[in-house]
Amino acid sequence: MFTNLSPQLIIDGTLYTLLVFSVTTWTLIFFKIWQFIHNRHCNERFENAFWKLADLKEVKSLPPELAKGSQARLAYQGLTWLEEHQRSAGKMLKHRGDSTELLEQALRVQLQQEQHAMESGLTILASIGSTAPFVGLFGTVLGIMHAMHEITASGSTSLDVVAGPIGDALVATAVGIAVAVPAVLAYNFFLRRVKVQRTRLENFVASFLSVALDTKNEEA
Repeated sequence: MFTNLSPQLIIDGTLYTLLVFSVTTWTLIFFKIWQFIHNRHCNERFENAFWKLADLKEVKSLPPELAKGSQARLAYQGLTWLEEHQRSAGKMLKHRGDSTELLEQALRVQLQQEQHAMESGLTILASIGSTAPFVGLFGTVLGIMHAMHEITASGSTSLDVVAGPIGDALVATAVGIAVAVPAVLAYNFFLRRVKVQRTRLENFVASFLSVALDTKNEEA
């Protein structure tokens, strides 16, 4: 099947594929680093401002530069739901039931959306980390096959004839491993950061529910 293809063409094709994998990996790594740092910075600024507010309704009065990040979106979602619940209680099915449980469900949905945003790109990193060595091995195997055919055709088994083509073919495996290692390390690191971030958001959701319940009791 591959006997009519140039060995160098096969190795080059494999290396170009691995180059695309590498560029994709490092692009995702830099983007995810920026995403986590930016989100953490926004959450810290919002949380500091949020707990200094006198009333829950004052959340929407915060300056735009403070109303950023996943915690801000959770708070806005919760406040928007509370306002809609006050207007539509008893008029819409989605607002029938225990208001605290319904609010918690709305916040959980938003929390899942935030987690999906944090996990975006991790599947690609995991896929590259698991497939890059095999792509490199594929190029190596085909390269060695062609090298053996050339050695057989030349009728010479000297080290100079054998070492060159096989050495070139093995480069693909080395590059495949070199591409896979950063992808796997980055995937494990970012997966850990997602878990930490989710825990913090869950804590914020619990605190928001407590504040909302106290506000509800005061109004009652």
